[in-house]
Amino acid sequence: MSQSPTRAAKTLLFALAATLLPALHAQDAAVRGRIVYTMAGDPILDGIVVVQGGKITGVGPASEVNVPAHLELRRAAVVTPGLIDAHSLVGLAGWLNQDHDQDQLERSAPLQPELRAIDAYNPREPLIEWIRGYGVTTIHTGHGPGAVISGQTMIAKTHGRTVAEVTVRPYAMLASTLGADALGRDREPPGTRAKAVALLRGKLIAAQRYVEKRAAEKDDDAPERNLALEALVEVLEGRVPLMITAQRASDIEAALRLAREFSLKIVLDGAAESYLLLDEIRRAGVPVICHPPMFRASGERENLSMQTPARLKDAGIAMALQSGYESYVPKTRVILFEAAIAAAYGMDYQDALGAITIDAATLLGIADRVGSLEKGKDGDLALYDGDPFEYTSHCIGVYIEGVLVSEEVR
Repeated sequence: MSQSPTRAAKTLLFALAATLLPALHAQDAAVRGRIVYTMAGDPILDGIVVVQGGKITGVGPASEVNVPAHLELRRAAVVTPGLIDAHSLVGLAGWLNQDHDQDQLERSAPLQPELRAIDAYNPREPLIEWIRGYGVTTIHTGHGPGAVISGQTMIAKTHGRTVAEVTVRPYAMLASTLGADALGRDREPPGTRAKAVALLRGKLIAAQRYVEKRAAEKDDDAPERNLALEALVEVLEGRVPLMITAQRASDIEAALRLAREFSLKIVLDGAAESYLLLDEIRRAGVPVICHPPMFRASGERENLSMQTPARLKDAGIAMALQSGYESYVPKTRVILFEAAIAAAYGMDYQDALGAITIDAATLLGIADRVGSLEKGKDGDLALYDGDPFEYTSHCIGVYIEGVLVSEEVR
């Protein structure tokens, strides 16, 4: 017997409602943890975090936070903000280690500031899924070390179909390298450290002149657009930091000199021998994205120390941790493990966790959105079945803006 039109319509509405309900609540979540590290205060014992519409709407002790009736309460031993990798090449560097998925470094010229990370970023790269499974929800990635200016960086979330969906900041920093890693190969320039610094200085001066000419000339007489110089103008005017990868103390000093000479906002990257210049770095007010503590101590990094993160923090220098770049498979480290080693080598537990959450967010200029569990911030959470820094613990769930993007146990 066929249904009446009214009954058929009701059936269709109920079917549509059942289909749409998960989508309507796809950005809503509630998580209860035995310990909740908000990174905005002391850890909360038996805490709850509520996310609605992709944003955190409630966080506090379970006895004080109201959980909307429609939300299923997911439980974990430990809840932290989504982890932030302060410097990675993932998305430009791919896991296959083949030419077609290695876009992090263009070697045709030593200075290419016009290269945009968003033009090479692959949001479907399997490495992104891999690090996301350990709780990494935001990455600062892009063109990597190996050229005097290798290109631009970007900040992205680790879940989304398109570049537009995942991008938090399309032009985050301009990546530069000083030291042996920036020297040319097969007699290509630069051949020495002095030449590398001279090339960088010359390009900055050219950008200054470009600004002056564009300001002095009438619109019809203004110089033609120069994408390379325009990218550097953003740096000269302080809107974008110059991230300088420098490992040796002498190269770090060169970076500090350039910053003073051009009044640049710089970020030191790697900084293997930064412990030799703690006072100088602190006085300059320059933040450091420290090398992964477990990085191989060879070449320019032969004098690195696993205690450097703790020493930077104790010296009052703004710092964060990174996964960096590996030239061999699997092409990336996991910052969760690097922070654990930093904690094992003298860094306070909360400081080590901060170096991959709130301190990383602050250094990157995105602390208004991520890095801590506070009302109004993005609902990015990482869930663990034990102490995140213990090798035997696992990441059991990851949320990005309230969406459960991973529940595979890792």
